[in-house]
Formats: sequence, structure tokens, C-alpha cells
Amino acid sequence: MGSPWHLYVMAAAYIVAGIMHFVKPKMYMRILPGYLPGHKFLVNFTGFLEIIVGVAICFAPSKSIAVYTIIAMLVFFLPVHFHMLLGKNASMGVPKWILILRIPLQFALMYWAFLYL
Repeated sequence: MGSPWHLYVMAAAYIVAGIMHFVKPKMYMRILPGYLPGHKFLVNFTGFLEIIVGVAICFAPSKSIAVYTIIAMLVFFLPVHFHMLLGKNASMGVPKWILILRIPLQFALMYWAFLYL
């Protein structure tokens, strides 16, 4: 595991984010657009997936798959960020400027993951 320290920061961030899906599932269900079916399943699945990619990115044999999964996951999360920006209930009282900044942040996170290929 001779990877740079910032890879482990990324790994820890995804692991913690994934765990939070199980600690605060209602919060995550609240931000999902209504047109998506099975909110509880989606929250559990994405939480599990974030934990898995957080671990997998730390190991050379699984790093590439983890990177591509992270990028795909972030692409699929984009509608949630727009839903939070446009929906009063989904925004959870977060200031609009933060919700706007979260959208380009998704692309920065994709690029960060891409750097580990």
C-alpha cells in the first residue's frame, strides 16, 4: 500500500460517507428525487458501494475498478444535487450558494479519482 496520502484521504471520505447512509438514512432518502423508485434500497446500495470503493481504491488490483466506479457514481449523483438545488424540502435548509458549489465539486471529485488511474 505505497499510495500517496491523499488517496487514503479519498478512501476515508468515501468510507465515512457510506457509513453515514446507514447512520442517517432518512436524510439521504429526503434528498432523492421522487421519480426514483426504492429510496431505501438506493440509500443502502449507494452507502454499501461507497464503503466498498473506499476500501478497493487502496489496493492495486482493485484500484482501477474503484476509480471508474467512483466516477460513475458521481455522475449518477448529479441529479440528486440538482434536485437539492431546485427543491425546497430536499435542500434541507442548506444555503443555495453551497448547493450551487456542490455541482462543480462533483466534477472536481471525478478528476481527483481519475488521477489515480
